[in-house]
Amino acid sequence: MRVVIVTESFPPDVNGVAHCAFQTARHLVERGHAPIVVAPATAAGSGPDALAPCPVVRVPSLPLPGYPQVRVALPSRRVAAAITEHRADLVHLASPFVLGVRGMSAAARLGIPAVAVYQTDLAGYARTYMGTGEAAAWRRIRSVHAAADRTLAPSSAALHDLEAHGVPRVRLWQRGVDTVRFRPEHRDDALRRELAPNGELIVGYVGRLAPEKQIELLAGACALDGVRVVVVGDGPSQASLTQSLPGAVFLGRRTGDELARIFASLDVFVHTGPFETFCQTVQEAMASGVPVVAPAAGGPLDLVAHGRTGLLVPPRDERAVRDAVWSLAADPALRAAYGATARRTVEGRTWAAVGDQLIGHYADVLAGRAVVAA
Repeated sequence: MRVVIVTESFPPDVNGVAHCAFQTARHLVERGHAPIVVAPATAAGSGPDALAPCPVVRVPSLPLPGYPQVRVALPSRRVAAAITEHRADLVHLASPFVLGVRGMSAAARLGIPAVAVYQTDLAGYARTYMGTGEAAAWRRIRSVHAAADRTLAPSSAALHDLEAHGVPRVRLWQRGVDTVRFRPEHRDDALRRELAPNGELIVGYVGRLAPEKQIELLAGACALDGVRVVVVGDGPSQASLTQSLPGAVFLGRRTGDELARIFASLDVFVHTGPFETFCQTVQEAMASGVPVVAPAAGGPLDLVAHGRTGLLVPPRDERAVRDAVWSLAADPALRAAYGATARRTVEGRTWAAVGDQLIGHYADVLAGRAVVAA
């Protein structure tokens, strides 16, 4: 199968869309298929793509004003040219919004089926950054995804939202996790002493430092005696968070085995953002054997079994986050039980397993097109 993955983000970007697109391309290659990736150019130009699992076509881009870590593709004929030259059987659209819309249009003109993967809560972002625009964001989402042969939602909550807003042909496709890289055995006592020299309980957040993530809700946990909050990531909110989270340790962006070591060395993982369509970092914490505190909204509803693998709390509730952390801090046996159950829960959610599910969705779409053409 010849597949063109049109993605709004790709490594070296560090985010859920980029990671999922990379894992999709890698799995397709491993299963004997022939993908290529079309993605925005990085700040350095064409991008260091030597480690990519397949060819990458970079489209000129500009940084998003006020958020330079995010780049937006400029109009370009490279998308249609790449689809044509690759002789694509199918176009995979990863979180389509700007570049993905061009990919959708090109696929429609060429009569090539398209699968759109919903990954970003644009309506939630509109509320966060503009205070309005949620309805307009949903109109955009609906118009883009309605043109696809199939839309894949990463969680039950996302699937419900899409269907409630009139998006047709939606199916569930969750995300995988690297259970070899992320595992409890990577817990590092030396790192723990460095982060918490007085033996404090280590509470971690991993992800972008941006307003929609609402990381300031960790302020109550920062004030707890015997607790050290560790923040991993970068983004436009970093400067303000250093003020609102006194005593927290900011490690900046970390990736790969170093990130796995940090995850496994946490006592509790907390995610605070209420707009997650999935929340990959929750899965990585679970794979690392760490209990999770997360908002009872969006993707975490599918991932965190309240009272078994962690605790779900009301969204945007700083006191609830603090109280959940305190309850876990006071009970080492409960933390250990939650962490062990979390690891068992995700052991079957490998990228190979969910990658094969994705190929099954591709096959269904191609078969449907063949029936229509017959």
